[in-house]
Amino acid sequence: MIMSIPAAAVIVPLGVLFFVSGLIINFIQASFFVIVWPFSKNGYRRINRIVAELLWIELVWLADWWAGIKVQVYADSETLEMMGKEHALFIANHRSDIDWLLGWVFAQRAACLGSALAVMKKSSKFLPVIGWSMWFSECLFLERNWAKDESTLKLGLQRLKDYPQTLWLALFVEGTRFTQAKLLAAQEYASSNGLPVPRNVLIPRTKGFVTAVSQMRSFVPAIYDMTLAIPRSSTPPTMLRLFKGQPSVVHVKVKRHSMKDLPETDEAVAQWCRDIFVAKDDLLDKHKVEDVFPDSEVHDIGRPIKSLVVVTSWACLLVFGTYKFFQWSNVLSSWKGLTVTAVCLAIITVLMQILIQFSQSERSTPAKVAPSRTNNGGEASSNVHEKKQ
Repeated sequence: MIMSIPAAAVIVPLGVLFFVSGLIINFIQASFFVIVWPFSKNGYRRINRIVAELLWIELVWLADWWAGIKVQVYADSETLEMMGKEHALFIANHRSDIDWLLGWVFAQRAACLGSALAVMKKSSKFLPVIGWSMWFSECLFLERNWAKDESTLKLGLQRLKDYPQTLWLALFVEGTRFTQAKLLAAQEYASSNGLPVPRNVLIPRTKGFVTAVSQMRSFVPAIYDMTLAIPRSSTPPTMLRLFKGQPSVVHVKVKRHSMKDLPETDEAVAQWCRDIFVAKDDLLDKHKVEDVFPDSEVHDIGRPIKSLVVVTSWACLLVFGTYKFFQWSNVLSSWKGLTVTAVCLAIITVLMQILIQFSQSERSTPAKVAPSRTNNGGEASSNVHEKKQ
């Protein structure tokens, strides 16, 4: 997909703002990582939580103020009351290209954006600016090879045990983003293995979830189950639509589960996760019919001004700095300077293209194994899904 000229006219200036401010944030993060981390891990975390938010909140602004994404939350009062006041493990169906950003929108409302982490595929950490920032913030990166990922996940989760402030960890247990091709593969696999045939979700891959629960029981009191759906009247949100300023509506059902209520054995925890997704599938059926989540209170999570203030401040700083730089260097007064400027803008255009394409569901990488019932509630080493996709 080549970016059109009208799209580039909007996206490139936003890209300049994001990448320049992001590189500044990356430099600050790297500096504190070298200077503070060796002496005080939690001191670094407290600082990085503030610094990372100054970058991540730009994308929240993109959803809230630029594109006007409207998030309607369906939840009971207890769930909303506890969000942001406790460590939590978040699980959700991976429905749209920007589910991770919707999680950040929730985290920003709960005042814990800078410590909202995720379990992600390894390639994510190589994304310029955003991936580097996530690495400095201790997101967990996996290769989708359980033989390698098991120890990585366990060690990463144990390192978070003494996290000093409210911590959210997002885990997309379906293992990949939802597409019709992946759904057909999941349905064929479920039919041939005697599992409930999914209609709106993929079959959860429970090894990571079981490991997360076993490692986090002692310091994480709750699991938040989120179900995302797009109403019929809305177009699903994508990164490209966001940058173009095109609005969407997203319905999110949130339910809090106490960690102490989960079963004790790994096999039972895996079954609990599968049951959650069967119920989620039924709930999405009801949403298709009624275009809302029935029997749930609807809440407006608002559109806080903080992200607007931060982005406006970054923009003013960038414009002033650019003006002073050009005034000092006279870079635009020579062909060499004009060429360098054009090359920099071209690089930013390419980086924005990579970021947009990386987020697209149809380009997401299928997990390397297909889920099944095993003696530890994990996945069997089948490649049914890859063959179908």
